[in-house]
Amino acid sequence: MLVVNDLTLAYGTEPVIKQVSFSIPKGQFAAVLGPNGSGKSTLLRALCRLHRPQTGTIRLIGRELANFGQQELARQIAFVRQSSSVAFDFTIEELVMLGRLPYLRRFQAETSHDYAVVEHYMRLTGLWDMRKRYLYSLSGGEQQRVFVCQALVQEPSLLLLDEPTNHLDINHQLELLDLVATLNHEQGITVIAVLHDLNLAALYAERLLVLEQGCLVADGPPGQVLQAGLVKQVYGCPVSVIVHPVIERPQVLLVPRTSEETATLPEGELLS
Repeated sequence: MLVVNDLTLAYGTEPVIKQVSFSIPKGQFAAVLGPNGSGKSTLLRALCRLHRPQTGTIRLIGRELANFGQQELARQIAFVRQSSSVAFDFTIEELVMLGRLPYLRRFQAETSHDYAVVEHYMRLTGLWDMRKRYLYSLSGGEQQRVFVCQALVQEPSLLLLDEPTNHLDINHQLELLDLVATLNHEQGITVIAVLHDLNLAALYAERLLVLEQGCLVADGPPGQVLQAGLVKQVYGCPVSVIVHPVIERPQVLLVPRTSEETATLPEGELLS
């Protein structure tokens, strides 16, 4: 589906991503982790051709990313930014319909098929009954769902999400990631999401890629990657790692530096 080979990304002469290589098979849900400034968002921008590589290649379904036309690429990849906003207060339905632009010729009106696709995904995301409301009348969690829905009506094969749960309460975080996971499982949409919350990443993603200072330092399933030693190395804080009592995925417990109880589990050990 996606092959990244020896990728280096820079701002000016300063490398942000350094010789990173990985491949994502079709239908996988992968999460990109790492501390602030590790290059996560820059990597995601490069995957949808918003940041030009200094060196290396990105191939999508066997083709160099640079060889796609803009409209053709928008039918393959949808990108939900970290902070999405619009200059005008569109209705939800109008805003979601903008996701159909890759399928329209210049000055072409929307077809009955476009309206059917929009209705399908608005119902799926729970937005249909509020379709006539304006974006800025919604809560932050509802607005984020609108931008995810707009991405879905592009009918992409690859969905990129940059910190989609940022500023959401825990209920809306679960609601949004439940939706993404359902689309991943039932419709086979490949998902790459930048997440700050290690525990949410472990609950939903089947694969974790960890960046540290622009280098890929870990890549694998949550149980293999989320080890106390690695988390301490990358994030610089003491943690313990336990197994979730319901779904048996690793979960990270923070250990306050002010606490006298500063002992952590041995590296790689999980409590049940």
